[in-house]
Amino acid sequence: MDDLANPSEEHQMLREMIRDFTQEFVEPQAHEYDKKEQFNIELFRELGELGLLGITVPEEYGGSGLDAVAATIAHEELSYSDAGFGLAYLAHSMLFVNNLAQNGSEEQKARILPKVCSGEWVGAMAMSEPDAGTDVLGLSTTAEQDSEGNWVLNGRKMWITNGCIDDEGTPADVVWVYARTGYDDKGRAKLSTFLVENGMSGYSVGQKIFDKTGMRASNTAELVFDDCIVPAGNLVGEEGGSLIHMMGNLEIERLTLAAMSLGIARRCLHEMNKYASEREAFGVQIRSFGQMQRHIAESWAKYRAMRAYIYDTANNIKLGSAGQRLDSDGVKLFATTAAKEIADAAIQVMGGYGYVAEYHVERLWRDSKLLEIGGGTLESHQKNITRDLAKNGEAINR
Repeated sequence: MDDLANPSEEHQMLREMIRDFTQEFVEPQAHEYDKKEQFNIELFRELGELGLLGITVPEEYGGSGLDAVAATIAHEELSYSDAGFGLAYLAHSMLFVNNLAQNGSEEQKARILPKVCSGEWVGAMAMSEPDAGTDVLGLSTTAEQDSEGNWVLNGRKMWITNGCIDDEGTPADVVWVYARTGYDDKGRAKLSTFLVENGMSGYSVGQKIFDKTGMRASNTAELVFDDCIVPAGNLVGEEGGSLIHMMGNLEIERLTLAAMSLGIARRCLHEMNKYASEREAFGVQIRSFGQMQRHIAESWAKYRAMRAYIYDTANNIKLGSAGQRLDSDGVKLFATTAAKEIADAAIQVMGGYGYVAEYHVERLWRDSKLLEIGGGTLESHQKNITRDLAKNGEAINR
């Protein structure tokens, strides 16, 4: 292990603990839950006992009080065995829990964080809609205040990880929801953030989404807000203030999505390297052939480049403050595609065996594609990086 990936003894111990847990409990169930398209909620709740569900949350609220490097380690190690399970973990721990820890009021944090850190409640974040993804200012979900000061939400959210937590359509216990609350003086949509809790009138699951290409061990759902009544105290921050905390949390989201890619890449590299030594053709190990050497060697180089870039970025991200978009976009842009290419190389090296579920890499190959789409498409990262370099060309020479 290198210093960037384990900058302290605490980080090293955390990695070993998660790796042991993953090997003992996550690995044995990965294929089954992928095949059933089910979220292993009982195993998920055990992450709360390990302190992982609130990994970046201050200890006073039931969290572990750790940093971006720790969050990166957790997502890498879980995704080595089960990226679908890792995605459910990310939607809860980063998209909801970290968001609330950084941006919620004291009342909101004191009331909700202990429940989501322990695993009693499962959280989600709802931004994407049937007709709005990357274009967040184009979302159509609205919120208006009624005569009693409550907010009334109307709209639909699509592709929500952890949107439902079982096959019966039970919605997430608490959801971080972005909605339009009017327009500013320049005619731009004002986005506001609401905490919607299970049991609130008008909040339900529209449908659970089946037959996804990958990430089948995480539940994806449509959420419906039909005159959903949200108390005034469940508004996060100021009305119209969503973009500020949205942009900050996107950095840790994209870093941890890149970390998931790293876990996928490491597992695929391990499997293809092992197979190339065990399988023989024409009387020699297949790793003796130049075609196989290309796949293995280029995958190793990509993996090492991913790892260095991801952990360099993790060491520079400060939770709760923006300023690392250039590299949070950069690591996701590079790592997600590299992981897919390494998974593809593993299948090629392993031939027919790589193409079936027993050997893991076909599932990881399917899972890797979602990482090029979710949390920002490759195209959005390309746009952001190009714009940021236009504003700060000196970043190239630092």
